[in-house]
Amino acid sequence: MDLRFPPPLAHGSLVGITSPSSGASGVLQPRVDAALQAIHQHGLQTRVGECMNGDGHVSAPVAQRAAEFQAMLLDPEIQAIVPPWGGETCIDLIPHLDWDAIAAAEPTWVVGFSDISTLLAPLTLRAGWATIHGNNLMDTPYTAPDGLVDWLDIITMPTGTTFTQISPNAHRQSFVDYVEHPEVDTYELETPSRWERWDQPDQDLAVKGRLIGGCIDTIAHLAGTSYLDTTSLATDSEGLLVYVEAASENAGCIARSLHGMRLNGFFDQANAILVGRTYAPNIPGLTQKDAVLDALTPLGVPIIGGVDCGHWAPYMPLVNGAMAVVEHDSASSMIHQTLA
Repeated sequence: MDLRFPPPLAHGSLVGITSPSSGASGVLQPRVDAALQAIHQHGLQTRVGECMNGDGHVSAPVAQRAAEFQAMLLDPEIQAIVPPWGGETCIDLIPHLDWDAIAAAEPTWVVGFSDISTLLAPLTLRAGWATIHGNNLMDTPYTAPDGLVDWLDIITMPTGTTFTQISPNAHRQSFVDYVEHPEVDTYELETPSRWERWDQPDQDLAVKGRLIGGCIDTIAHLAGTSYLDTTSLATDSEGLLVYVEAASENAGCIARSLHGMRLNGFFDQANAILVGRTYAPNIPGLTQKDAVLDALTPLGVPIIGGVDCGHWAPYMPLVNGAMAVVEHDSASSMIHQTLA
């Protein structure tokens, strides 16, 4: 695969704002404005698209959302794109995008998580663009906790840069009401937590591979298609570090989705699997951890749970396509990512 990393943004570079899935407007506009201001404070400019309406489950009809998203992808003036947040059905954009034109264009940084990973993974695996699974626009005002790096910093790093993320060993187990508190810019990581080896508890780990992954609830529906085919990425990269995280599906749904992804080859070249922390529900007799182990233990690779890349803050950014090294022991957990 001809994997390419977008060029670093400089002072005055333009960031596009659009909602390929759910929009944010009306009573949420003050939070949107606070997030735009946070981007401006980094010396960047923004251009807000028309697909931002938050009244329904999507921001606009699919043709309009796809056209605006693709226009931003192909616009040489726009060097990064960040949606307000995820949503439910941006998978409907997939057949409306010109993937050959996107693959032929100069890459643009695309950032987000949750439903947005339905686009991030194909942009990396089908178009060959590195992308960032990390906090989206509505979370951008937050200051990254010590040890973590913000997406706004990553997009300014030159190709070849290596940066390290160290787990803060804590997370936030609740959500801020952005209507009542649009100004909030500090994480309160009130719940102590650690990464854990789920396959071999208490065993240290150092493992390398190229990063790819996303939200199980959404990317599982692309399994078995060219949009989620990891073969070429694995071939070029001495194996993969695959990360997955659950948004809201219960443990039974997650088990079925992971089994399907495994059977479709998504994890075939994984050197290890990173599992994000989740608030998704268990079901009688099956926890979210059980679901992961039931589906993925047959792979025979290390599985690390409680990673900071899930729906709970602090939303540790992971760069799809980056070469990464994970180090985990009883004292600390960290990941080194190289933009090359």
